[in-house]
Amino acid sequence: MQGRVPQRLRLWSLSEHVLVEAGPRGDHLVAFTQWGEVRIDDVGPAVLESLQRMCLGPVSLENLPALRETAGDPGSGTGPWQRLQQVLRQLGNCVVQSLGLDDEAGPLLSVAPATRLARLLEPPALETQVPLRLSRFVSMRSSGGDLLLESPLAQHRVQLHRPLAAWVAGALCRPTTIAEVSAMLRVAAPVVAAIVGHLVSGGMVLVGRPGPPPSFAEDGDPDLIPWSHHDLLFHFRSRLGQHNGHAGAVFPYLDQLPVAPVVRPVPPGRRFPLHRPDLSVLAASDPPLTGIIEAAPARGSYSAAPLHADQLGELLFRVARIRSTGQAESALGEPYPVSDRPYPSTSGLYELELYVTLERCTGLPRGVFHYDPQGHAMTLINESEQVLAELLDGAMVAAGRTLRPAALVTVTSRIARLSWMYTGIAYATTLKHFGVLLQTVHLVATAMGIVALPLALTDGATSDEALRLKWPLEVSIGEFIVGV
Repeated sequence: MQGRVPQRLRLWSLSEHVLVEAGPRGDHLVAFTQWGEVRIDDVGPAVLESLQRMCLGPVSLENLPALRETAGDPGSGTGPWQRLQQVLRQLGNCVVQSLGLDDEAGPLLSVAPATRLARLLEPPALETQVPLRLSRFVSMRSSGGDLLLESPLAQHRVQLHRPLAAWVAGALCRPTTIAEVSAMLRVAAPVVAAIVGHLVSGGMVLVGRPGPPPSFAEDGDPDLIPWSHHDLLFHFRSRLGQHNGHAGAVFPYLDQLPVAPVVRPVPPGRRFPLHRPDLSVLAASDPPLTGIIEAAPARGSYSAAPLHADQLGELLFRVARIRSTGQAESALGEPYPVSDRPYPSTSGLYELELYVTLERCTGLPRGVFHYDPQGHAMTLINESEQVLAELLDGAMVAAGRTLRPAALVTVTSRIARLSWMYTGIAYATTLKHFGVLLQTVHLVATAMGIVALPLALTDGATSDEALRLKWPLEVSIGEFIVGV
């Protein structure tokens, strides 16, 4: 960008879907926002018309017709100008601030509120030599033709509409200065400073202390040090109130995809019916729940003895079988199939599948099996010695042992069972379901006198390949081992 330095334009608009209407008697206005209704008293026609114009897209306050036709000017601090600024502060969690140039090519970027707590921003005036860097918690992705910057630490998100803004943001991946970015990109320093100022006010870029090396407060914050980028982002996106994206039971794919079947089709292979225990006998002979909870070891150990097929059958029957199936109806009147099983699952969706890899089990061959919860049977899907070695040795190492476990159970998720109904929380929900499944397994195994140990981390790519999953339609999410 050589020659003349373009003039920077501050542009204002209201968030998408905000509607501004005058009250019945014209003595107030009501803004309908995603956070609720906001009543604003003591506004004149000029302010109302200006806000309604801002609902249509970014505008310069100096160019709003309703304000130009009134007395005063933007810098006077009086009249409609002053009142509009007050109203914008009141509507801070709905005000989008954009940066443009006088080239009529549209905004460079927009800083949009992402939470109810967002407030009106004032981009800082930055010195050209001050250290700058993107926060390590910032993520960038494509969204609606723009690049979108988000951070779980920020109350705003930043849309990069034009390549120039993306180039500047990309240059901030390591500590640098406005002067250095200006020289590297051959862009006038005032333009770079305006872009960076908006990135700082939006919470994407950190202002540091000069070095060497330069330092940034985020890097030494004891509250942030324990969080990885991925963990904090996952938490941020799977809870309401910290972002303004869609979340919950909104049935996002109702018109695009059919609901996934309640039971995964049984794969081809040799089928082995499993033992079905007498529940009336178990109800009479099992120790009480409190006794089981108190007796359950926090961390048990398994022996070299083989598991018995009847023990495996009883465990799976008591933990994961389908007791019944039925139909439920969505909020939009769409029917979908559900099932009932011994562990709880949100809305009866039950997206989890169990695969059993056997090393030592009397009455069943070695191999990898899929468990059919409806027929209470297992299908042999893989007998490869290499696959068995990879799965069982990985489980052995994850358990901190030098002996392969008798059985390894890999839990997978057919995520479409959840995402057909839930937006933004499907994967978080499947991990919660895995947790309650593990708790059920732990209690039942303790009552049976056998061992069930969850594994913290194993090779998901190996599991997905060994189980012949159609990734990412079905993905492995965790494992536990069973032994005696």
